[in-house]
Amino acid sequence: MKQWLACAMLPALAAMAPAWAAKAAPAAKQQPSQAAKEQFVDGIAAVVNKRVITLGQVEAETKLALAQLRQRKIEAPDIQTLRKQVLQRMITDELIRQEADKRGIKVNDAQLQQAVESIAQRNKIPVARLRQEIEKSGVSWDDYLKNLRHEISVDMLRQRAVDSTIRISDSDIDAYLKNPPPQEGLPQPQGQQPAGQAGAQQAAPRVLGLAQILVAVPEGAPADKVQELRRKAEAILARLKGGADFASTAAASSDGPQALKGGELGVRPADGWPDLFLKATQNLKAGQITGILQSGNGFHILKVLTRGQEPAAASAPMDITSTNAPTQPQGPMMVTQTHVRHILIKVDKAMSDERAHERLVQLRQRLEMGEKFDDLAKRYSEDASAPQGGDLGWVNPGETVLPFEQAMNALQPGQISEPVKTQFGWHLIQVEDRRTKDMETEFKRMQARQALFQRRVEPAFEDWLSQLHGQAYIDNRLDPQTSQKPR
Repeated sequence: MKQWLACAMLPALAAMAPAWAAKAAPAAKQQPSQAAKEQFVDGIAAVVNKRVITLGQVEAETKLALAQLRQRKIEAPDIQTLRKQVLQRMITDELIRQEADKRGIKVNDAQLQQAVESIAQRNKIPVARLRQEIEKSGVSWDDYLKNLRHEISVDMLRQRAVDSTIRISDSDIDAYLKNPPPQEGLPQPQGQQPAGQAGAQQAAPRVLGLAQILVAVPEGAPADKVQELRRKAEAILARLKGGADFASTAAASSDGPQALKGGELGVRPADGWPDLFLKATQNLKAGQITGILQSGNGFHILKVLTRGQEPAAASAPMDITSTNAPTQPQGPMMVTQTHVRHILIKVDKAMSDERAHERLVQLRQRLEMGEKFDDLAKRYSEDASAPQGGDLGWVNPGETVLPFEQAMNALQPGQISEPVKTQFGWHLIQVEDRRTKDMETEFKRMQARQALFQRRVEPAFEDWLSQLHGQAYIDNRLDPQTSQKPR
């Protein structure tokens, strides 16, 4: 949800409306070229698989993007380039919507309301005031909710499609705890810091803010195409070194989803950034840029926006996905663990919410008649734990999603829940036992696992999006050279 919510700072919202009213209209007077006029004849901007993006939709989004760029004091590219950038973002959003539909992911009104309340709470204002500020900015409340619903669905899709593919081994955790990068600042117990690093750890920045310009390389691109795109990245870097504004260059040239935000990736705890970004920026000061970095997605140029303490709460963006880690405790840490099993029925186009719920009601009735939970889990559960009879082992607080944990905590050993809905589907939960354990060592390992996960999940999601593009039929009529047929 960070892309939309990170734009929603209250001071920014208050400033957006006059910028929109005063400056969006003159931009509309710019005369497109004759070629652009011809492209606009049929009213279709792009076809994504079997769905159409209209020119009217592109124009509406372009006006909004123009207002947002001006509100951020970023020089907008020429109108044709801006339309192309907007359309590329819309194509990606459409692919995500189609994939979410395919997987049966829907954001209900209760989830949306919970997100709104969380945003208001983080900004320490009531929901009514939040709505006033949104509408004062020139964005209708309905449009705000529509974008927020989309960002929630993106997060749910990422959890389902990508999170489960990330594997963090015990040896990865051991290596991290043995030698955490100084600027990540994972707290270490006193007296156990490596010699010479204590001062560095104390002085280490808590957060790091980055922006990027991405020159995307299509999956499976031939060597000559890769070299062509590298030359493009080198030309962009040369312009930046010659004094070109980074944000304006990103808005005009970046292939990243944050292009129209000046390439801003946000501010987060340093251990939330990918390894590639951390290593490239570790010796840079705010305002400095990297050279060209190559990843599986293409060529990156990064700019360090901020480095230091967390921003003051008054200027913090409205965001419900904070990656701040809890403070590392010292000494014993007593935690109640739960030994739990579950049966999962996933929801998709072939299995509706109602059918999934009814199936679990029937399975629960069979359990009440004496059938064994592990036998039914092996036969019916769609979770990876099915071969183990649905056994998730000993679960710590915070290791499962909130609806699952709340239902689990309400059960006594031996009890079975009613069907429980999470973003993964419908569950039956059985608590087998509980115990209290000193989790000091495990907590350190859990923090390390979370830090490693945060560093890997974003590159993994970008790789997944690249594959999604590669498998799609895209007819981009504003930028035909980006059109493609599925491989």
